[in-house]
Amino acid sequence: MNYKVYTFSSNEKILYSIEGAIIIAITAFTFYRSVIAFFIMLPSLYFFLKYKKEQLIHKRRQELLLEFRELILSVQSALNAGNSVENAFIDAGREIEKIYGSDGLMAREAAIMTRRLRSNETLERILQDLADRSGIEDILDFANVFDAAKRSGGDLTGIIRRASNVIGDKIDVLREIETELSAKQYETRVMEVVPFGIIFYLNITQSDFLSVLYHNIAGIAVMTVCLILYFISFKMAEKITAIEV
Repeated sequence: MNYKVYTFSSNEKILYSIEGAIIIAITAFTFYRSVIAFFIMLPSLYFFLKYKKEQLIHKRRQELLLEFRELILSVQSALNAGNSVENAFIDAGREIEKIYGSDGLMAREAAIMTRRLRSNETLERILQDLADRSGIEDILDFANVFDAAKRSGGDLTGIIRRASNVIGDKIDVLREIETELSAKQYETRVMEVVPFGIIFYLNITQSDFLSVLYHNIAGIAVMTVCLILYFISFKMAEKITAIEV
């Protein structure tokens, strides 16, 4: 699995397409009061689906990093019990499956890892492949250090222990950041919805009040500029409150 790419299931594609179409319909009504505007704006559904994919990719990579840390901790315990590095990863895979189930991201990766190890493929190559597919800096750093240590005969147990500590510290920091930003993210969502909601509310309750902005060139131009500014503000707010893995 390439964790830098997300492919919608059939149900997800239908669900998110309907969600995007509803948002476009509300936008067309709010800013233009026009069915024609809906069809003109409908191609923007592509960008909405792309945005949803980015969100799902980010969430999946966060889950993978958390589960990878659990894998490394299990490997560390197996090494302390006297297992070889390869057997330690195989045993750790079984532990991860117990924790997250067979459908867990790392459980599936561990199952693949076990099959490849039993096919006499090198562990360092398997880890490098996972790192390349994940696109996660911490996993890539671990794979590179592990490869160098394996070739030079370094202290693998110590490397794995330090890696689990570093990844654990990063996860703790990310959680603290998420906690600190949660209120700000909520405020951002409110700020994103309020201007849109005000115009929508006035269209429903006081349609004559805004009628000058519709069905004429000047009004369409003003509302288009407002929509563009709204979109730019939305993207800036998302960028500011985003948490990178």
